[in-house]
Amino acid sequence: MRTVQTVPIEVREIMEILPHRFPLLLLDRIVAFEPNVRAVAYKMVAANEPVFSGHFPEQPILPGIYQIEALAQLGGTIAMTPTDYKRKMAYLVGVDKFKFRRPVVPGDRLEMEAVLLRKRSNLGWIKAEARVDGKLVCSGELAFAIAPIVTDAYSATIFSE
Repeated sequence: MRTVQTVPIEVREIMEILPHRFPLLLLDRIVAFEPNVRAVAYKMVAANEPVFSGHFPEQPILPGIYQIEALAQLGGTIAMTPTDYKRKMAYLVGVDKFKFRRPVVPGDRLEMEAVLLRKRSNLGWIKAEARVDGKLVCSGELAFAIAPIVTDAYSATIFSE
């Protein structure tokens, strides 16, 4: 039987699931959530975000890598089960087939969806898409390794479990 999390999941609750913090926490709210199945979230793209001071000041565009990171964060929420959140972490280990179709700019609401394609042992693969005003801005696939949380990143053994 599937468990559907009560939504919306606000930013404070997202911080209980993910280790990310400002300025790299890129999810504002999760609006649909089914662990190990799919999640839908959004990020409001604000003009005062630190990335825009250098990318590009006269014509700010959200970098593609930030879009991928936002989708990876959303994917990380479904790659694990709620009982894993306090003791494990989803590490991004692969980015595949990503295409960018239009720029994301301040004022946009970046709407994201992540769907679990498959999971095997400690690895998971997710299909991810982002849209603005209903129009596809980027899509691709992400791979994750689920591993115990460690305080020393150099001790992480995400590939050997």
